[in-house]
Amino acid sequence: MTIPTGPEGARLDFAAAMSYGDYLQLDALLAAQVPRSADHNEMLFIVQHQATELWMKLAIHEMMAAREHVKHDDLPPAFKMLARVARIMAQLNQSWDVLSTLTPAEYSAFRQQLGSSSGFQSYQYRTIEFLLGHKNRVLVEPHRHRGEIAARLDQLLAEPSLYDEAIRVLVRRGLLEARHAERDWSAERASDDEVCAAWVAVYRDPSAHWDLYELAEKLVDLEDAFRQWRFRHATTVERVIGLKRGTGGTSGVGYLRKLLEVELFPELWRARTEL
Repeated sequence: MTIPTGPEGARLDFAAAMSYGDYLQLDALLAAQVPRSADHNEMLFIVQHQATELWMKLAIHEMMAAREHVKHDDLPPAFKMLARVARIMAQLNQSWDVLSTLTPAEYSAFRQQLGSSSGFQSYQYRTIEFLLGHKNRVLVEPHRHRGEIAARLDQLLAEPSLYDEAIRVLVRRGLLEARHAERDWSAERASDDEVCAAWVAVYRDPSAHWDLYELAEKLVDLEDAFRQWRFRHATTVERVIGLKRGTGGTSGVGYLRKLLEVELFPELWRARTEL
């Protein structure tokens, strides 16, 4: 049977073949935008946040794999993955430009339809935070009604973060004492002078520690991009709702501003002062 073709030989008949829409499951994807009001601007709000969740899914995919490579001292593949995550964060950062076209009056017209739902409850965002080492057991609680999600977050709490695994590489390379290889992984790390000194040693002699040097820079790139994303988030929220409380019950902009003070990899930033 001859398959009909169009311009440049493009296939036209997909009755018995997988099409672009089939591969991407576009019917399901494009049916997932269900505004709860008749307001024109609610579609923007939904698409913005769903697209963000898709990008976060990819970021998690890359960070989980990068952490596994670092865990096994296979650093070069992790560099590409971490570079990709930094680019994803840059993409997310730019997406605030679209949401910021939503005026306070436009958002107020449908805000009540959100009920108590809030980005604070994004379990993928929480996954990213836990993978990066910003851990807080209380933040699993909004997900207890979803047992499988809470279990995944509890597991991430109990495991070393990406940065924890980087520090364990420093131990295996003889730049840190063995005691730094184990701790309560569910607790947020405090800045450590000895860890800082180890990174300083890497930076002072990059030729002797080239892969560690590159790992350090990839982590700094990642935190830099993540900080910018958080900053744009806080700025966009203030632009749209001012200092109102968030729909999920937080202080809104006040809560987001506090997150700007969080350092994920503090020793890597302190090392710059020590050099």
